[in-house]
Amino acid sequence: MEGNDQRAGRRMQIGEGRISGALSIVFGAISLGGVLCFLVPDLLTTPEFRAQYNIGVLRNILAACLFGAFGFALRSLIANSSKRAALVGALLGMLALSLNGAGIEGGVVNDSPVYISLDWLLLDLIAMALLFVPLELFLPKRQDQTKFHAEWRTDLAYFVMGHLLVQAVAVSTQAPVESLLSGIDLEGMRNFIAGLPYLAQVLLAVLAADLFQYGVHRAFHRIPFLWRFHAVHHSTRTMDWLAGSRMHFVDIFFTRMLVYLPLFALGFEGAVLYTYVGIISIQAVMNHTNTRLPYGPLERLLVSPRIHHWHHATTRDAYDKNFATHFPWIDRLLGTYHAPGKEWPKAVGLYGVTFPKGFVRQHIYPFCHNPGSVLPADKTSTR
Repeated sequence: MEGNDQRAGRRMQIGEGRISGALSIVFGAISLGGVLCFLVPDLLTTPEFRAQYNIGVLRNILAACLFGAFGFALRSLIANSSKRAALVGALLGMLALSLNGAGIEGGVVNDSPVYISLDWLLLDLIAMALLFVPLELFLPKRQDQTKFHAEWRTDLAYFVMGHLLVQAVAVSTQAPVESLLSGIDLEGMRNFIAGLPYLAQVLLAVLAADLFQYGVHRAFHRIPFLWRFHAVHHSTRTMDWLAGSRMHFVDIFFTRMLVYLPLFALGFEGAVLYTYVGIISIQAVMNHTNTRLPYGPLERLLVSPRIHHWHHATTRDAYDKNFATHFPWIDRLLGTYHAPGKEWPKAVGLYGVTFPKGFVRQHIYPFCHNPGSVLPADKTSTR
């Protein structure tokens, strides 16, 4: 038993079957979720996306995920003495197949006022993994960092929550945003923006959102009550493509509400808003990746992983720096930029703070405790 405990606690190694078992579960869950989206589209898919889907492509993706679930399960059964993960992954795949798998017929669509964005979650998970896992695999900054670190399940749970609640957050923030804008005549500005070329509108939307996001992000660092919730995001000690998803739901709600404010106020059309959502999804993930992908001179224009890793650093000089998500020159102009030379921080996380492990505990903790943060060199944070 002790040997098994030690084995479970150490990082996964290629060739021992544990990674294959985990991947089997992930692909099995995606397969089952995809089948359920076909069966109950009105409750599990996003109305704005349904009309854009190519059903043939979606069936091919579903078939590939089923193949992955069973293939990795077989590999894990052969290489791993513990068969549990492989059996779970295979069971999820069998459940998907029992519902006709990739041959599933779509259910009747009756628009529902209440739904969860399971389709957005599954497609974004596949896209982000295909884009960023190879980057971290072939161009890692920290060579010894495993792809399945000790808290990867916690970060995956945050990824799931953040995507399933996309619709709920949008609906719950729309009324406050409209209330803030009531009585303000913005027709002239909206007409001007509507007359701009599409790419110019996208650039303006990203800039406006990043300026507001900068202010919100800085407030979450400076105001002690807000820092309680934002500290969850900084509790990770392993930066990778999933780490950016670790955000408390209070943090998600207020950040998205206030970042949506300029986008709604300026009246950007749907295509521009969807493009912005795609850009922020990729950029936010990229900023946290464990990759040394060179940016060169581009780093003066766009936030790179190196710049954002300094935002998470335990180094005293890096505290409360680099708040922008897209444009580092915003931090330069406002005096909050810190990314010396070509250096990377030696460590990330909350310095001197013991933070609870696990998705549920981390959501409860800020309501009961002040995480605080002790700065190096015996300097106590004012947060």
